[in-house]
Amino acid sequence: MTTDPTDQWIEQLMKLSDEETKMTEKQLRIVQAAIDIFAEKGYAAASTSEIAQKAGVAEGTIFRHYKTKKELLLSIVSPLMVKLVAPFVLRDFAKVLEADYGSFAEFLRALLLNRIAFARANLPVIKIMVQEIPFQPELRDQFKTVVGKEVYQRLEKAALHFQERGELAPLPIPTVLRLISSVIIGYLASRFLVFTDREWDDEWETEQCIAFIMHGLSVRQGGDNS
Repeated sequence: MTTDPTDQWIEQLMKLSDEETKMTEKQLRIVQAAIDIFAEKGYAAASTSEIAQKAGVAEGTIFRHYKTKKELLLSIVSPLMVKLVAPFVLRDFAKVLEADYGSFAEFLRALLLNRIAFARANLPVIKIMVQEIPFQPELRDQFKTVVGKEVYQRLEKAALHFQERGELAPLPIPTVLRLISSVIIGYLASRFLVFTDREWDDEWETEQCIAFIMHGLSVRQGGDNS
């Protein structure tokens, strides 16, 4: 059974069936090496020569398959974004977003635990996306279209539901979602990307994030108190 996150992505990449994304054995080795190095060093600091060395191929082999280093990056992230990231995000996330919860706190708890599990399982490619999406317009546009729109619509529906139940302050929904996402993304970034050498108690941290969000967005704190 494969447990390494990078190997899991490679296995999924091999399962893509359309002709444009089928890869040879050498291409798969190149992609796996590129994922490791891009995740560790970032796209700008990585070189095709070290990717080739790690993959066990000549550097010229990379350029027979990919004209530039950027094309190699896009060949990794683009199909993963369209065919793997979006389905993985939406398949598991949709269950969370569409379930029935007794309270907004329960919803937040399920949301956070789901994203922690997702980040833990898919960290290498997430690192690449976090590093490169701000600087690569093609990836940014794909992310907004494939993932952002679908997730936002579901989050908007959930926020409206709890707002109508009187559990959330009557703030504009984009503001509500921005505040919630700032706390969740801030924790995930600290946990998996910045302070990786710390001992983390995810259960305790989750409860603190929930308490902070609930305090800030409760009707008493954020609503019309006149």
